[in-house]
Amino acid sequence: MNTTSSKVELRWNVRESSALTETQRSRALERLASRLTTDGVLILQGSEHKSQLRNREAVVARFQAVVGEALEPPKVRRPTRRTRASKERRLQAKKQRSETKRLRKPPQD
Repeated sequence: MNTTSSKVELRWNVRESSALTETQRSRALERLASRLTTDGVLILQGSEHKSQLRNREAVVARFQAVVGEALEPPKVRRPTRRTRASKERRLQAKKQRSETKRLRKPPQD
């Protein structure tokens, strides 16, 4: 056959990488857990192009995207308050519901 070997495989050991701080490492291990091997190695493969160079560029770009997304710090949730109007609407609905149920009962003498 006249085929070329253009498949590319990128392996990166997240656990032993010196490029990450401890915080980043723990975040990456947690977020990439489903994509890591038991040794903590991230494996990305690419064979969508005929050229090995283009496959290499595609895998590196995908690697940057995956790791960049995994290292993004989580959004800080700022607690919000319910508005006074929403509290009043809730209480009004509860009063209306209890009134409806009260009216269903037979009158007591």
